[in-house]
Amino acid sequence: MTKAGLIQLVAQRVNIQVRQAEQIVNLVFDLMSDALKKDNRIEIRGFGSFVNRVYGSYEGRNPKSGVLVQVSPKRVPFFKVGKELKERVDRKKPANSEGSQ
Repeated sequence: MTKAGLIQLVAQRVNIQVRQAEQIVNLVFDLMSDALKKDNRIEIRGFGSFVNRVYGSYEGRNPKSGVLVQVSPKRVPFFKVGKELKERVDRKKPANSEGSQ
């Protein structure tokens, strides 16, 4: 699903204009981005959590030239799936009941 697809789905489900749905989706994403910029953890029960992983600086290699380069420290957002979502996604579809007992 793309962001545009999500906006369309929100507009249909809530019966609002696409422009309003776009503002809502953008607002949610902006608030989540701002929280991660402030190094806050985001937890959505039943869905998962977002947290920044911190990586220290290290010496890497330019893949083209092979020259050693210093890679600066960084924070990278990481998503950890929640138990409920994991189970919903992994849930097997029921077998066709024809001919089974």
